[in-house]
This record gives sequence, structure tokens and C-alpha cells, in this order.
Amino acid sequence: MKPRELLIAFWTIVVKEIRRFMRIWPQTLLPPAITMTLYFIIFGNLIGSRIGEMGGFDYMEYIVPGLIMMSVITNSYGNVVSSFYGTKFQRNVEELLVSPIPNWIILCGYVVGGVARGVGVGLIVTLLSLFFTDLQVHHLFVTISIVLMTAVLFSLGGFINAIYANSFDDISIVPTFILTPLTYLGGVFYSIQLLPEFWQGVSMLNPILYMVNTFRYGILGVSDINIVFAFSMLLAVIAVLFSYSLYLLQKGKGIRS
Repeated sequence: MKPRELLIAFWTIVVKEIRRFMRIWPQTLLPPAITMTLYFIIFGNLIGSRIGEMGGFDYMEYIVPGLIMMSVITNSYGNVVSSFYGTKFQRNVEELLVSPIPNWIILCGYVVGGVARGVGVGLIVTLLSLFFTDLQVHHLFVTISIVLMTAVLFSLGGFINAIYANSFDDISIVPTFILTPLTYLGGVFYSIQLLPEFWQGVSMLNPILYMVNTFRYGILGVSDINIVFAFSMLLAVIAVLFSYSLYLLQKGKGIRS
């Protein structure tokens, strides 16, 4: 295919994905906004007023970056896993596979769709947070790049989950039993400096900890982890997941009968 044809194919998939979640915005954009507002009220105002400070900042100010990142993670993952599994379940994926569109274009289209929803919800949560605290971006490049990288990583994760899923129940197993616990234990509501040394070491095995703390560094300028290592690790994981997703797509795992 010519470059122009590749671009048209890619953009078609992206527009389809964006229209899909925008068409049902009361189910895709409104619930996370309401959920995060409740987090701001309960954890930030009610509980935060009793906690006081965390890491040298007001507790509300400290948890806002983590809550924004949590919304990006769950929505970028959820968009791709539900969309691609729905395409597979309805057998529409066969039309993509028999077309001359390269697999990497198909993958990139779905990933960008997931990134669009993750970043969109992240922006909504950020705007809502301004009603509860003042946000001052410490490092703009770190803030933007870590959000995009996180959204790409979990979009790829959602794609892999959708490929292996054999039923609608299967697409909820990973978010429920893996993603949610790792997110809550990823330093969203606390600094790992509060933990005993052993549990600090255990927490360092949680990849979400690096994303949350890097984003917190971009907003507040503080972090519990090494920022350079976090970026290097995320790039490596993205490369591995992208390659594996392409391999599964090429092999037809869970797609071709």
C-alpha cells in the first residue's frame, strides 16, 4: 500500500474508535468523571483534612496526580480491550485481516483510539481537580510524555487481553484481579517512604508505581523513584508489548478459527 493509503486506513480506524466511545459518552466519559470527583471529595477533603500533608504537600494536592494517572490507565486499557474484543466477537475482525492493511496499522489504530480516550478522560479529571486544588506543572515534557507512554502501554495491554479473551467475562479478569490492585498499591494515595524497608522493595516491583510517581514529579516535582529509570523501563515494556501484539495478530491467535 502507498503511504497515503496507509494513512487513510490508519485514520479510518482511529476515527471509528473515537466515534465509538464518544457516541456512548454517558458510559465512557461520565462515570470516571463522577468516580474521580467522589475520590476528591472523600479522600481529598474529608480524609485529607485529617491527614494534613504528604511528601511536603497538602494531601489533596499530593493525590491528584495519582488519580489523574489512574483514570488514564483504566480508560486506555478498557477502551481497547472492549473495542477489539467486540470486533472479534462480531467477526468484523475478519474484514480487517483479509484487507491489504498491514497488521501494524491495525494495531496502531486501536492503540491511538485507546490513547485518545485515556488522555481525554485524564483531561476531564484534571479540569475537575481544579475545583479542589491548584495545580502547577513542574515539568511539562515529563508530564505529557509519561501520560502518553502510559496510555500507549495499557492500550497495548488491553489489545493483548482482547486477543486472548474467549468471552466477555474474560475481558474483566485482568482489570479486576490485576490492574485494580496494582493501581491502588502504586502510590496513588501514599508515599512508599511510609512503608517499612521490605515493603518498599516489594512496591518497587509494581510498574504502576513508576508511572504514578513520574507523573507526580511532572506536576509537583517530587518522586519516590528514579525518573530516568522509569522512562527507560516504560520504553522497554512498550517495545515488548508492541512486538508481542504484532506477533499475535500475525499468527491469528484467538482470531482465526
